Amino acid sequence: MASIKVIQKKSLISVPESQRKVMQGLGLNKIGQEKTHKDNNCIRGMINKVSHLIDYELLSK
Repeated sequence: MASIKVIQKKSLISVPESQRKVMQGLGLNKIGQEKTHKDNNCIRGMINKVSHLIDYELLSK
């Protein structure tokens, strides 16, 4: 199964609370922090909501 590596690139200052909660759900709270998640529809939806704050890459295993 594939994985997605998510890296926070921008600050959460002046970001709406709903987007802050999505970032917290992804496990990100500092610039430069990165997490790896399983590739599924839930994670893809979270990435789409905060795509302006993060970079991501698809990893195959």
